[in-house]
Amino acid sequence: MKNTEPEVLVVARPALDFEEIARYMGEVGGVEWLARLDQGRLDEELNEAQTLAEIAGRVCYRSWEPGLNPNVKRVRTDQGAYLKNILSSAHGSVLEHANFSFVLNNVSRVFTHELIRHRAGTAVSQESLRFVRLQEIPFWFPEWAREDAELMERASGVLRELEEFQTWMAGRFGLDEDGVVFSEKKHKTSFMRRFAPEGVGTTLLWTANIRTLRHTIESRTAPGAEEEIRLVFHKIGEIMRAEAPALFGDYTIEDGAWVPSWRKV
Repeated sequence: MKNTEPEVLVVARPALDFEEIARYMGEVGGVEWLARLDQGRLDEELNEAQTLAEIAGRVCYRSWEPGLNPNVKRVRTDQGAYLKNILSSAHGSVLEHANFSFVLNNVSRVFTHELIRHRAGTAVSQESLRFVRLQEIPFWFPEWAREDAELMERASGVLRELEEFQTWMAGRFGLDEDGVVFSEKKHKTSFMRRFAPEGVGTTLLWTANIRTLRHTIESRTAPGAEEEIRLVFHKIGEIMRAEAPALFGDYTIEDGAWVPSWRKV
């Protein structure tokens, strides 16, 4: 048995092509907006996820400058104020353009069964135990369980027995012998995974857009959510507040629950 802790790593985030953006701005009259956006920050400090959401919003209203749309007489020039208005007016569709990809490592299949209920705006690639043969069983214990000595002794005994059974089955089927074709290994490994607990640690790559992230952070840190998924989405919430503070800075944390100022975004 291997004690593990759920881990969240950001492996991809939005990246903008400013040459193409500048070409578009020249066509639609947004050159001054781009100049304000630049202010020497395009190569260093610019938050590309937030800028992509701003671009999407301004495309909808042609609100780069006053007068480009005769219905628009003034525009917000501060990105933070602009995005705050996006959130408060529930213009959530423009948040769907910015995607972040996370490696969620050492999460259980209890967690992944919960996570896949969120399908809109996501992409998932998960480690397959049809192909990946277990030897040791990675497992997360919450703090309250670790404090119960008898529970830990009994639980660890169950996991050791399951590990020994995995090793026995591999030997029984001769999976490590020379000449065993991969299709046979796959077939037997698929059977062997049936004897792994649902709490076994696994890894998945999970991609979600900002609109989906706002929803899942709120719903999966709520008091009634399962405890492991609350832990993971608290970590995701902290990451996203650092990655895009103008889009995640409206949350307050109440007894572990991330509560946004604006819902239905």
